[in-house]
Amino acid sequence: MAADIKTLPIAVIGAGPIGLAAAAHLIERGLPVRVYEAGTTVGANLRDWGHVRIFTPWRHNIDAAARRILARHGWQAPPAEALPTGDELCDLYLVPLARTPELAPAIETGARVLAIARQGLDKVTSRGREDRPFEITIRRRDGSRRQDLARAVIDASGTWNQPNPIGASGLPAEGEAEHADRIAYGMPDLLGQDRALYAGRRTLVIGAGYSAANVLLDLIRLRQDAPDTRAHWAVRGTNLARVYGGGDADQIPARGALGWQLKEAVERGAIALTAGFAAIRVREDGQGLWLDGDTAQGSRSLGPVDRIVVATGQRPDLAMTRELRLELDPWLEGAKALGPLIDPNLHSCGTVPPHGHRELSHPEPGFYTVGVKSYGRAPTFLLLTGYEQARSVAAALAGDRAAADDVQLVLPETGICEDNGVESGHCCGSPQEESAVTSSGCCGGSAPVKTVPVEACCAPAVVAKDEARTGCGCGVAA
Repeated sequence: MAADIKTLPIAVIGAGPIGLAAAAHLIERGLPVRVYEAGTTVGANLRDWGHVRIFTPWRHNIDAAARRILARHGWQAPPAEALPTGDELCDLYLVPLARTPELAPAIETGARVLAIARQGLDKVTSRGREDRPFEITIRRRDGSRRQDLARAVIDASGTWNQPNPIGASGLPAEGEAEHADRIAYGMPDLLGQDRALYAGRRTLVIGAGYSAANVLLDLIRLRQDAPDTRAHWAVRGTNLARVYGGGDADQIPARGALGWQLKEAVERGAIALTAGFAAIRVREDGQGLWLDGDTAQGSRSLGPVDRIVVATGQRPDLAMTRELRLELDPWLEGAKALGPLIDPNLHSCGTVPPHGHRELSHPEPGFYTVGVKSYGRAPTFLLLTGYEQARSVAAALAGDRAAADDVQLVLPETGICEDNGVESGHCCGSPQEESAVTSSGCCGGSAPVKTVPVEACCAPAVVAKDEARTGCGCGVAA
């Protein structure tokens, strides 16, 4: 790397929890940093679901470097076991952090990154690539554009603004665009600003994750004041063990309670459930919207409904990095080394072995993907994971390889492990814990260290992924 490149700042894309954590760690190490946030304020994506109370307590939601910076300015952390909403996470943590003298000069809001490339080189050119700085094309709110230079880039832009469509094929369903005025994505504020759209109406919720669970439970609460409110739930799979969760066995009690409440509501008939439904078409008749799809028993239509909420997850925006040499998991579109460890086709254990800068890097030197974007289309990401990712990457960029490689990550288990569509009744833990449950058939034993860059709890999963198969043979002792 040329001397002049070393004087350039490190670019962080996204001023959410992980992006600001990365900036905090870089600043602590004396490295210049620039943070680009497309929204009008830090934590803009969190504001979209600011009404939702998350299931992880404050002690899991604050990065260590960020806490140290805040403490120097008299900040008092919220109660460790309290559960914040998205808005509280912004108001009580991210906004104060962004206003500190250390971070404030580095953050630019209203700055959308459109493209990242090597200055003067396209993706094909190899010679001298490492000696060229990154060139970042930015669009401001007024429509003006400029190019900034950086010595390295940390992409923490997330996936929230790229929701998956209704269609089971991964493409928009027929009629989805035409009826967009009655379709919402993510978690609308049913009890607040969006109340009038859902109170006393019939709503179909699509998705089998925690976002769908929150929307469905809000519909149940809404019915208390508006008795005509109706909730219909459609999921593609037939095994709901993942969304119902581990109950009392979940090491995050609020997460376990969320699944238990949803299951109870379905069992007492408060929510009409259709499982094994693959959506194809949205249409309208005089009674309302209908969703046509396929089931194991043949074609079926769900409806009529007044509104549809699509909570089917998100996918990463890859357009901005098209001129970079990235190595992505072929179907999750996240960091390739994480694929076998988080692939929902193989397991849903809720834990992931420790990983850091090595697993988050790419063939493009100096570029890292962190946060939920490192998971691509996979679910179950926790802030704890992103904070350790940010710490490791910052240490690597500072040249402290010992600290960068000393990755430590212990995630709270879900209390359930769903392997190959079969509920095993317990959760795969760390590779060290796995030997105790191998005979019970959880995941078939630890993956050899040499197989993947980090250990995995599921050896057959790694073999299956290497052979481009789904399923992992879990349930068979190693």
